[in-house]
Amino acid sequence: MQVRIEILPQKKLIAKSIRMSLIENKTYELWSNFMMQKSAIKNTVGTDLYSIQVYDDLHYFKNFNPSTEFTKWAAIEVENHNNIPNGFLSFRIIGGLYAIFIHKGFSSDFPKTMSFIMSQWLPNSDYTIDDRPHFELLGEKYKKNSSDSEEEIWIPIKKK
Repeated sequence: MQVRIEILPQKKLIAKSIRMSLIENKTYELWSNFMMQKSAIKNTVGTDLYSIQVYDDLHYFKNFNPSTEFTKWAAIEVENHNNIPNGFLSFRIIGGLYAIFIHKGFSSDFPKTMSFIMSQWLPNSDYTIDDRPHFELLGEKYKKNSSDSEEEIWIPIKKK
């Protein structure tokens, strides 16, 4: 699997969020709600969507437990936070170093991709996870429930 390393500039987003765990997955609920009201966001930058995970701390990965909760965000980039529609929140992704991977195929195969990243690539790299948001960039190649779908996985990293 190919990886590219990039420095991401800060991103301003408008989003909705929900607390969930992998066992109590509420992704569908979050994205359904976001997409129904997305047209209220007027100052967007492009059409790419961000599926963001914010973990309470890095122990989430060291002591992995699928019932541990985290905050999931559905978001789109905006020029500024001046006009946030009712029901939405402002969100910033602080810039920094990221490892970017491409997940191809069905979302049901996503855990295999993440397993490779966390159990093979990361331990054998010169990097460790940084305490910043993780996200998937859902761009023009993303196709919901399709074997032709592609999404970028952005993992925050820092040198070991």
